[in-house]
Amino acid sequence: MGRPLIIAIDGPSGAGKSTLGRMLARALNLLYIDTGSMYRAVALAVMESGVNPADDVAVGSLADKVEIDLKGDPDAMEVFLEGRDVTEAIREDAVTNMSSIVSTIPAVRRAMVARQREMGQRGAVLNGRDIGTVVFPNADVKFYLTAVPQERAQRRFVEERAQDPSVDFEATFVEMTMRDQRDSTREDSPLKIAEDAVVIDSTGLSINKVFDKMMAAVEEQTA
Repeated sequence: MGRPLIIAIDGPSGAGKSTLGRMLARALNLLYIDTGSMYRAVALAVMESGVNPADDVAVGSLADKVEIDLKGDPDAMEVFLEGRDVTEAIREDAVTNMSSIVSTIPAVRRAMVARQREMGQRGAVLNGRDIGTVVFPNADVKFYLTAVPQERAQRRFVEERAQDPSVDFEATFVEMTMRDQRDSTREDSPLKIAEDAVVIDSTGLSINKVFDKMMAAVEEQTA
């Protein structure tokens, strides 16, 4: 293949996109771009700046000019906002909820998509919710990862519980369901399955089993 490989991974919360994206990037020696982290960084910028999240114009303007950078290898990706390491800060629940809100704003998505395309041209594994449909519709390989809601919520719950022992499963499940609803019904770049995506339901499957399926698909489609 003459140009760098671009692999798109889409899917709802808790589908394993981040873990598997990192594994693929490492195995294929590609840049790993977690687009969700970019939206979280915008959300943090909105919270810290005092901009009204309901003001689409102001939030879009902020997203367009704020400096966001991803550094490090797939297993130690660091997120920088205006030169400051915010890798841990953007994982706070309040930032997660805000990112789900600001990511529905068309101007924010346009700003992030432009950056993602620029970064991905070097060859990359990108995960998100509109990579194969909007960001890179001509990606070499497209995946759509999913699992039953209860299992996805359990995965998210385990992650959150490691950070905060007081986290409640029901609250995690409700938040995830609300986010899935917002992501799939927003007008701009909704979460949906690309026509040519390889769909993998990871319910009951180990991460390694899903990874093997993905690597086989990459080898088949890029042979």
